[in-house]
Amino acid sequence: MNHAELSGQSGGGKAHGGEVVVRPVRTRRERRRFLTFPWEIYRNDPLWIPPLIPERMKVTNPNKGVFFERGTAAFFSAYRDTRMVGTICAACDPAAIEQTGRKDCMFGFFETTDDAVVAAALFAAAERWARDHGLTALVGPYNLDYEDGYGILTDGRDRPPVILCGHTPEYYQRIVEEAGFVPARAGNIALAVDLTRPDPRVERIFRAAEIAQKRARFVVRGARLQQWEDEAMRVHHLLNHSLDRSEEGGVPWPEEAVRDLVRPFLKIADPDLVLFADVAAGPLAGRTVGWFAAVPNMNEILTSANGLRYPWDYLSLLVALRRHPKCLAAKSLLVLPEYHMSGVAALLFGEFYRRAREKGYAWIDLSLTSEKNPETPVIAERAGAVRYKRYQVYRREILSA
Repeated sequence: MNHAELSGQSGGGKAHGGEVVVRPVRTRRERRRFLTFPWEIYRNDPLWIPPLIPERMKVTNPNKGVFFERGTAAFFSAYRDTRMVGTICAACDPAAIEQTGRKDCMFGFFETTDDAVVAAALFAAAERWARDHGLTALVGPYNLDYEDGYGILTDGRDRPPVILCGHTPEYYQRIVEEAGFVPARAGNIALAVDLTRPDPRVERIFRAAEIAQKRARFVVRGARLQQWEDEAMRVHHLLNHSLDRSEEGGVPWPEEAVRDLVRPFLKIADPDLVLFADVAAGPLAGRTVGWFAAVPNMNEILTSANGLRYPWDYLSLLVALRRHPKCLAAKSLLVLPEYHMSGVAALLFGEFYRRAREKGYAWIDLSLTSEKNPETPVIAERAGAVRYKRYQVYRREILSA
């Protein structure tokens, strides 16, 4: 029996008639089984959006996945007899460790039956791997990307998640907290804005945007997709200088991570809905001080694709692609702190709302933003947004062996 199998057993035990054993994922076939296990967990959950298996196979392939250009990871599957009952990934991100000074092990792809024994075995395997790599805490869940599969859903099971937002069973929060995990930071929330009916709060944003426009201090422009790498670096600067990274668990963005995040959306992004606010004149003319970007909520399309598990699923996807999504998923409103009182945020909000309405979208998702964000939740709620989901990232210190 190998080292990883021992670690899985040490965290498991007997339950439901069999011993839980955790094994490392080694072959392509094992990796595909690992990635299709969620179909067992969510088979009766109408809100779950199946991930695209071809994309997940690439992400988790050490020879192709962008995470492996900077980090290392291992994947584990839990079994009771021959039945798979859980999965987990443990990963080391050297760039994040260097920037934060915290030796955190990112865990993700966490799926389990409603069984504390299975969860304990999975966490024990991840913890053993982390300890072997000199790491001192488990933090997550993230699926090898700080924007993918973020956190455990703790509130908001009345509608499906939008693109890049996760969905977890209700019992995951209990299982994770009973395993000794505590919140790593403030919760992150998703907000929704209805564009189909008049709202006086939205009209106030339009008026504030008009006032800011008359001051002529800033110009709002769409994205220059032909220069997307330069645009990505502007976003990188805003991400690391606009968000509060001071609280425990905050992770600065590496440059390559921002490029890797932007690249897949180039094919679906509408440059008219990826907005930058630049200083209009003076010695800082052209400096980017704000960003508000959205992409069509492709989850409305992917819900029909069954994760592209089988060849005939591609036909279903082609049919679904004829539909126009009703939702725009806005992933971030970023404004440099020194411009928080300048009207830039209102200017971006107002222009974005106007363009979204003109293009026929019914609602805007704003996700995810920290409950501690000094600006976005307040401005969004003043503009008519309501909170509809909440996610929590967790942390557990690793005890010495």
